[in-house]
Amino acid sequence: MRRGGAAGLDAIALTDHDTVAGIAEAADGLPSGLILVPGMELSCRRNGHSVHLLAYLFDPDHPELAAQTQAIRDSRIDRAREMVVKLSELGTGVTWEQVTAIAGNGVIGRPHIARAMMAAGVVDSFDEAFTPEWIGPGGRAHVRRYALDPAQAVRVVGAAGGVCVLAHPFAETRGWLVPEDLITELTTVGLAGVEVAHPDHSEAERKQLAGLVTKLGLVATGGSDDHGEITGDRIGTESTGADAFERLLTGATGASVITT
Repeated sequence: MRRGGAAGLDAIALTDHDTVAGIAEAADGLPSGLILVPGMELSCRRNGHSVHLLAYLFDPDHPELAAQTQAIRDSRIDRAREMVVKLSELGTGVTWEQVTAIAGNGVIGRPHIARAMMAAGVVDSFDEAFTPEWIGPGGRAHVRRYALDPAQAVRVVGAAGGVCVLAHPFAETRGWLVPEDLITELTTVGLAGVEVAHPDHSEAERKQLAGLVTKLGLVATGGSDDHGEITGDRIGTESTGADAFERLLTGATGASVITT
């Protein structure tokens, strides 16, 4: 939160994967004048491909949404354990204790396993861990987990009073470009926006997405997708315009922004 304020942002969203556990701590650390938008990044899957949805300003106690996110988090733990077993069988020396120590109080995911692999000298970089050689899709130590269908996720978040934005749909580094027909389908069930400005989107991709967003009447957002040192501490490198921000706020009824 302090880095967000130092970057000159007016508002910042915290969207950890499948959890709102960090919101209270973020609110406590919020500098004067900075608006905190509570949210999370929902893990979804369609036809074997990962789809991420940014959910904002929903009621975290909504029964169906709470049950679904709990199921996703439980699946993450089971999956991570299986992946560590596979890595051990491959002779990496990575242990469950290392992974949990890195994750701390966070929801355990592949980034924590990748960091453990780097610490053990198995790979030299974060990206190297996410290849078919290791923990990338189809990789020797990869394990699939439970995930919502994105259309179902949009409906559930909407029922909880929140709004959904499709995250980094054209980020090729993530292995799949979300097709336009899926974006159109999600719009029919309540999708509010699309993340157009993202560090992994080229200028050509941004223009293509901007045109689609305009055609579908969606909100064009932007975000740094900052994961700390993993992504180079890049808070503030991409942002959402004031008009787009207001449109998202108008569509949400499940929670309010947080200010000091």
